[in-house]
Amino acid sequence: MSGSAPALVPPSVGQLRFDVARTLWLWGMLLPGAVVGIASATPATVGVSLALAFVTLCLGHSVGLHRGVIHRTYEAGPIVRGGLAYLFVLSGLGGPLSWARLHAVRDYWQNRADCPPYFAYRHSMRRDFFWNLHMRFEPSDDRALARLPPDVPRDPWLRFLERTWPLHVLALGLVITATAGPEAVAVCVCARTAAGILGHWAVGYVAHRWGERRFEIPGAAEAGTNVWILGVLSFGEGFHNNHHAFPNSARMGLRWHELDAGWIALRILRTLGLVRSLREARAG
Repeated sequence: MSGSAPALVPPSVGQLRFDVARTLWLWGMLLPGAVVGIASATPATVGVSLALAFVTLCLGHSVGLHRGVIHRTYEAGPIVRGGLAYLFVLSGLGGPLSWARLHAVRDYWQNRADCPPYFAYRHSMRRDFFWNLHMRFEPSDDRALARLPPDVPRDPWLRFLERTWPLHVLALGLVITATAGPEAVAVCVCARTAAGILGHWAVGYVAHRWGERRFEIPGAAEAGTNVWILGVLSFGEGFHNNHHAFPNSARMGLRWHELDAGWIALRILRTLGLVRSLREARAG
């Protein structure tokens, strides 16, 4: 696989390396979640798992990290922003700064005509499963990082979470073990985390390969697509062509039928006085 990496990513752009820790984390969650979690699931543990999925993936990932930290589509105080970042960590997807850096690199190249094949999704889903979930991209320079707000890499709370994120997920597992037993951990932590990782990967792949493309972006190699069912299930993230066209919009589902739970959550947070100055693109 390493021999094919230069064709996917030229050396001047970066390189792909097999990531042992990332691979162990995925399969260390997936196997007990599938083997133990599915067999031992109860209505109560499934309900808790779904609630945790909402607060960590919708509020933590989509609202907190993606729309908040990376794109700054709204304003929030440090306590709210930090709390949402912590919810992202509890999703088990990874460290917030690693995700922000990779997002910046991907955006940088996808908005160029000379986008490497690795970021342009011109390969099969099977190959993407291995490349995106088992390998690590290392950029050759810091050009793309200029897309991030300058305070993000220096933020002490985000740097702390970046160093310690697995410990917070494991701590949540210990709390659930103490209150509901190890089988509940297999459902509420292992299965939920694995489903979140696989779901995020699948939405990202499909929403670049198939679906509606309403907006073309001049000079960009990749503009994403809108896939209605994935947009609904992923709290708005599956309306990816909308996001590519309006990356600074807190609203991803632009039409009335594009149900964007992240946008609904942000409006509720605004009503509660926790966020303000939401940027909103509207359907043309």
